[in-house]
This record gives sequence, C-alpha cells and structure tokens, in this order.
Amino acid sequence: MIFTPINIGPITLRNRTIRSAAFENMCYDNKPSQDLFDYHVSVAKGGIGMTTIAYASVNRSGVSFNGQLWMREEIIPELKHLTDTIHAQGAKAAIQLGHCGNMTHRNTCGQKPVGASNGFNLYSPTFYRKLTEKEIDALVIDFGKAVNLARDAGFDCVEIHAGHGYLISQFLSPFTNKRRDKFGGSLENRMRFMKMVLDEVMKAAGDDMAVVVKTNMYDGFRGGLQIDDCITIAKEIEKSGAHALVLSAGFVSRAPMAVMRGNMPHKTLAYYMDMKKFWWLKIGIRLAGWLIIPSVKYEDAYFLEDAKKFRKALNMPLIYVGGVNSKSTMEKVLDEGFAAVQMARSLVHDPAFVNKIAEGAEESGCKHSNYCIGRMYTLEMKCHNCVENLPGKLEKEVKKLEKKWKA
Repeated sequence: MIFTPINIGPITLRNRTIRSAAFENMCYDNKPSQDLFDYHVSVAKGGIGMTTIAYASVNRSGVSFNGQLWMREEIIPELKHLTDTIHAQGAKAAIQLGHCGNMTHRNTCGQKPVGASNGFNLYSPTFYRKLTEKEIDALVIDFGKAVNLARDAGFDCVEIHAGHGYLISQFLSPFTNKRRDKFGGSLENRMRFMKMVLDEVMKAAGDDMAVVVKTNMYDGFRGGLQIDDCITIAKEIEKSGAHALVLSAGFVSRAPMAVMRGNMPHKTLAYYMDMKKFWWLKIGIRLAGWLIIPSVKYEDAYFLEDAKKFRKALNMPLIYVGGVNSKSTMEKVLDEGFAAVQMARSLVHDPAFVNKIAEGAEESGCKHSNYCIGRMYTLEMKCHNCVENLPGKLEKEVKKLEKKWKA
C-alpha cells in the first residue's frame, strides 16, 4: 500500500510518502540556497512521493528566522529551478505557507511583531501587538498572493500552517486570543481568521493546485485547545474544500516537545545558540533546560490514537505525521485509513529512506537524539551523522540520548 499512487486534489503522488514541512533553516537571507536545493533534491531522488519546503512566510512581518523563506517575486526563478529538478526525479513539490505571528522580533521581521492579541514574547524578548481588522484583511490577501507565487514557482501543492502556535493557531487558541471583537471570544469567532484565509487560498488555488492544511489536535497544555474543539476546527477545514488535512499537536512557545517528542538535547541547543542575541536563554537552558523544555516520551506513531478520533469524525483525506520511523509503522497508519504519511527526522537521517524501504529495509536508522532539532534554530537542520568534527560534549550527549530514545 505504501507504494500505490494517491490523489490529493488535482495531483497524483507516485506513492503515499511525504517529506513533512519540518523547518530546514536553509534559506539564508530569506531566499533559497544551494543547501535547500541539494537537500530536497536528494529526498526526491530517494523515492519520496512529495517533498515539502517548510515554513515560508506569506510576507515580511511573518518571518521569524533569517534562514526562512518569505514569498516574493524575486525568489521565484530560484524556486522554479528547485521544483523543476524535484519533478525530474519523479516527485511532487509542496511548500508550506504561514505567518509566525508573535514568534519573532523587530530585528527579524522589520516591524513590531503582531499577533491575535497584545502580549510579550519571552523568547525574543519583545512586546507584540494585536492586528487591526484592516491588517487582518490585508494578511488574508497575502495568503492568496503567496499561493499564486507558489504556482508561478512550479509547486504542485501548498500546505497552510494552522498549527503549532503560529499566527492562525494564535487566533484559534484561547491561550493567545484574548480579543473582544468578531475575531475573539467564542470558538466560532476565533475560527473566523482561519476561515477567511482558507477561502482566499482555495480561490487562488483554483483547480490546478492541491491544498493541504496542518492543524493541531490539541495544544498540549491547560488553557489551550483540547481535542473536542480541534475536531470542530477540523470540520471547518473540511468545509473549506481543502484537499487533505495534516494532524499534528503542540505549541512552540509552550509545549514544543509535544510536537516532536523525545528529549531535547539541551547542550546542543545551548551550544549553537547565539550568545549576543539569546544570552539569557542560553544560560537558562544550560542551567535548567530540563525545566524550560521538558521531555515528552517518544514512541513510534505517537499521534495515531488521537488521530484516529479525527479519522472517525471526518470524511476528507487525512495525512498522518508523528513518529514514522519504519516500514511497519507506515503500513499500520495506512491500514487505519490515512491517505498518506509525512515524516522528517527519518529523511534528515537518510534522504534515501523511501527507496531503501522499497528494497527491503525496515527502519530508517534514526534513533531520535533530536540533535537535528537542537541545531535547527541556529544552523541548518542536519543529522549528527553528517557533521564533521562534532564537539566531544555534543557527541556524548547524542550517544546518551540515542540509548534512551525508546526507554
């Protein structure tokens, strides 16, 4: 079943595997790079059905990293070269579109950060302000423009990021949305921005682009969205006409390991963090990383039991993500009625993982030290196996975490 073709809206994937939109941090100065090109082409060569370029902002105000794309005319020729090469390897090309909301700093996004409500971002640290209704309308238009730019760049599919505590998620969650206008209060009001975005996206996508939406099954902490509300949100996404839904969970500012699971390699995270920009956070993680970013137990297919509740409640195609590390896990997920599987760490460890499964391999070989995650907020996402001269203390941490990843 893994290697049977699957239709997602107007496109057909050669098999049911998708490289998920895990942030590569390879778009230096907010534009495509050779590293981005080499990595995604290697995944396409490795047999993936579709590979997804991650976390592209629809405008400048939604940029949270220097290594992140933001969609504009000047980068389209480089993206077109990337998609053409991906297509030449037999894979489809997707791009994740979103806006970071309050998870940024003026120095990065070029203005005071914005969100659903006013507040303070401890991680930057900086104050942010709530969007006006006029600005919300303009942002909705930017999502549509970004879809059209993605088409010009040769992408087959767009994935709209409505989870993980970024802007759409900030409107959905009662934790971050304290508004008292038509965009706040009831769940119906908090869904309004998302529905406006999806209406604009579907109009721009027309009949030749696939639209996938990533959303939370829960935020991962008290005071955030829980499963029942997230099922209601998923039903609204289904009504929008989106072609498939990716079910994830977690909130980057409150419960990051609920997204990724396992242990955060705190020494690695602190080691690569910029002392000038984040000295307080670097010191805090060195002293009490276990408290700031606590571990969440990893297991294969860790979202599956909750995702099955959404499978029961919805009719639209669902794409599973979370702990896909082996052929048997893929088969288990597909047998439960999911249309396709997304994965990232397995493909960071080995871009040829899908081809190797076709040749008889069982597991990717990734042992989830999460080194790639520990460095991706500062440097390009990379497996420790691909790093020359890894510092001794980081190598020791990696080996320690690899021993306990299933403990």
